[in-house]
Amino acid sequence: MAEQLKEKYSVKLDGLDFEVDIKLVDKELRYYLALPVFEEPTKVFVNTLRDRLAPGMETAIHTQKLRENLSKKIGSWIDAEAPNIGKETRDNLVVSVLNKSLGMGDLEFLLKDPSLEEIVVNSNQESVRVYHKRYGWLPTNITIESDEEVQNYAKLVAREIGKEITINAPLLDAHLPTGDRINAVLTPISDRGTTLSIRMFARDPWTFPDFIRNGTITPEILSLLWMAIQYELNVLISGGTGSGKTSLLNILMPFIQPNHRVISVEDTREIQLPHFLYWCPMKTRSPNPEGEGEITMSDLIVNALRMRPDRIILGEIRKGKDAEILFEAMHTGHSVYSTLHADTSYQTLKRLTNPPINVPATMLESIHLNAVMYRDRMKNIRRVYQLAEVIPEETVGGESVVKANVLYRWKARTDEIIKAADDVRIFQEINMHTGLSKAEITEELKKKENIINWFVGKNVRKLEDIGTVMRAYYLDPEDVLNVVGKNQGPEKLLALE
Repeated sequence: MAEQLKEKYSVKLDGLDFEVDIKLVDKELRYYLALPVFEEPTKVFVNTLRDRLAPGMETAIHTQKLRENLSKKIGSWIDAEAPNIGKETRDNLVVSVLNKSLGMGDLEFLLKDPSLEEIVVNSNQESVRVYHKRYGWLPTNITIESDEEVQNYAKLVAREIGKEITINAPLLDAHLPTGDRINAVLTPISDRGTTLSIRMFARDPWTFPDFIRNGTITPEILSLLWMAIQYELNVLISGGTGSGKTSLLNILMPFIQPNHRVISVEDTREIQLPHFLYWCPMKTRSPNPEGEGEITMSDLIVNALRMRPDRIILGEIRKGKDAEILFEAMHTGHSVYSTLHADTSYQTLKRLTNPPINVPATMLESIHLNAVMYRDRMKNIRRVYQLAEVIPEETVGGESVVKANVLYRWKARTDEIIKAADDVRIFQEINMHTGLSKAEITEELKKKENIINWFVGKNVRKLEDIGTVMRAYYLDPEDVLNVVGKNQGPEKLLALE
């Protein structure tokens, strides 16, 4: 069997490092995790310790503090009953008992790998697969012993959030305490066995320097989006599943002024904003097993409008009622940012005006810019596929329609994002909000582009560092421009934190 090591790194769990190897084996990339290996008597000892912990675990709230406390208790049991084992074996025993008692077994190691975006268990009959940020889908060396064990993991998550997954209710859509999204389907609905799909919540979130470095967006496009957000225009981000819609939304939000009140509404917390923003995050709640206590998107959007927001962020537009309230918010002067599943600007407008969303065409002119994301699965890249402005028009019969004027588009052959058309509306909107002439707007865009390039060149990419510099910019733009103009390091600006 021919093997070639592509990358080696480690993941940390409970203070211990566990090695990961990405290998090319028989022309297939695979993910190998160095799991603790125990002899049969040691496995029996692990199960004994696990059984000792079992009473009370079903009703305990599984927090990190609980894990730390139980780690000390398990360690003391091991010290008393097996005092001659080495420290490495002792520590691995503690982790194994904790994973089996409180977590999802060996999946806990995968959940600690920041390079992963997705973890999938198709059934206990095949290996766990992961979606790696750099290598795409990879089979792993991890398997789960039985379907009952997979079901137990699903029930554990459901119990943690007050839900149930049973034969009568065999579908679960929920989130882990870390924010990771989990979907489970019990057998026999999934006829090969119970399945789990976990979408990882970014521990180290993407920021705009990352997007520029990997070619997802250009400084020119980003400077235009920055200006649109600064002057409170409405931006809608669309694209397919996994194309990077929410990630793009995230990287744009630090461009909001620090004295503006931001309300976000999501099903699961995916928006991550720097601390300098005046931000109130809210998320929906599913009904309990008795069908009571549900809090919907519409409930939260309506409530957000009563909280005097300057900016509203909606995780995703799915239903007509949500969209109707959101577009009313735009019409009443609120700046709104959201995402939508659609593959082009044309399809974005078409989807909004057709079932099940059915927004009247007259309301769509509230959208100023539409950024469309695209994911090339073969090359494992994400790109801003289109940036379009929404232009209201009237037909001969007097009927109002809207069209998308694509300003920039991605050229697949050369992997470039190129200018496709001149603006018709966006500069007029900025002029109306600021009084700036087109020449002044162009000069302002160039300054923003220079600042963006400075962020990339100086490797200022941490979310809080970007937030600190943006706060400094809104307090005194010339101070930041002076640092950028002299190509100085970020120390002076970051010292303001």
